[in-house]
Amino acid sequence: MPCPRSILGAIVFASFAPLAHAADPAAIRAAIERASTFLAEKAQADDGSFSAETGPAVTALAVTGLVRSGTPVDAPVVKKGLAYLLSFRQPDGGIYQPGSPVANYETSIAMLALAACNGQGSYADEIKGAETFARNLQWDGSEGKDKADPAYGGAGYGRKSRPDLSNTQFLIEALRTIGASENDPAIQKALTFVSRTQNLVGPDNPTPFPEKNPDGGFYYTPAAGGESQAGTLPNGGLRSYGSMTYAGLKSMIFAGLKQDDPRVKAATEWLQKHYTFAENPGMGQAGLFYYFHTAAKSLDVLGGDTFTDADGMAHDWRAELSDVLLAKQRPDGSWTNENPRWMEDNPTLVTSYALLALAYCLP
Repeated sequence: MPCPRSILGAIVFASFAPLAHAADPAAIRAAIERASTFLAEKAQADDGSFSAETGPAVTALAVTGLVRSGTPVDAPVVKKGLAYLLSFRQPDGGIYQPGSPVANYETSIAMLALAACNGQGSYADEIKGAETFARNLQWDGSEGKDKADPAYGGAGYGRKSRPDLSNTQFLIEALRTIGASENDPAIQKALTFVSRTQNLVGPDNPTPFPEKNPDGGFYYTPAAGGESQAGTLPNGGLRSYGSMTYAGLKSMIFAGLKQDDPRVKAATEWLQKHYTFAENPGMGQAGLFYYFHTAAKSLDVLGGDTFTDADGMAHDWRAELSDVLLAKQRPDGSWTNENPRWMEDNPTLVTSYALLALAYCLP
């Protein structure tokens, strides 16, 4: 990925507090091997799909998780998954089910899978087509939205769905992964939207929400009246929560913001106050594995091996996250969440999230 891994290292990675034991690479690799075997032997259908009832998105996540965690691109499980994924390629370049209400999400996830497998440039044409499709769905002047509109710069699930931070972070990550610059116009437009999903009073978020909850964290969307999956405060403020705050911080880094930017500082301070892998802060167990893989990506691009919380305790986040994941792995190599929200009772989806997280836990 074009983004350096140590852009913001100095902001939080310094402490003389004792650390937990270092992550055990052998144990992590063993867990990855068990999970990869589960996906290849128990979760993949004969047509190459993973959870075909969901369309191509889970297949894309599974392929990305496998390759990022060490499965060779030419392994049968990957080749079959890619063939199934590309069977959804449409004439407009998108990779989605015909008539899908989540075409933008499916295409952005597919871009990440193709990029992970594109070491020899084998999927350059498919990636370019998907990129064009995704760029065209970003909310901007072509949808009649100027910069003053809360929807400006964001990405939603599909052509007409309102934008949200979850889909926008996938768009930004996909564009950076395929080589787009932090100064790319689409990424800078997306930064405008991301900044408006933060509970931070200032010129970057003119919406009414930050004044009602100025804690520096992130919520789901400022568009269409605003929404947080964590709910609202009695005064109408939108509650911040962990997965979106990591998503927002990661997106700001990918868009070129530095450690002295007030938005970055406020987001980091929120995460320092809520550092944990016991839950998705603000959401409990809901979306826990989505939280794990989003946190791992964000902490990785922050750089450094430790993250210092608000009490001054330095955490070996790779060791702590991998310990949690290994403890939750089931005997068949899979993971699942007892809280079914956002399909996290689907072991194929959750195992893909876990593989993506573990890929960042290896030293």
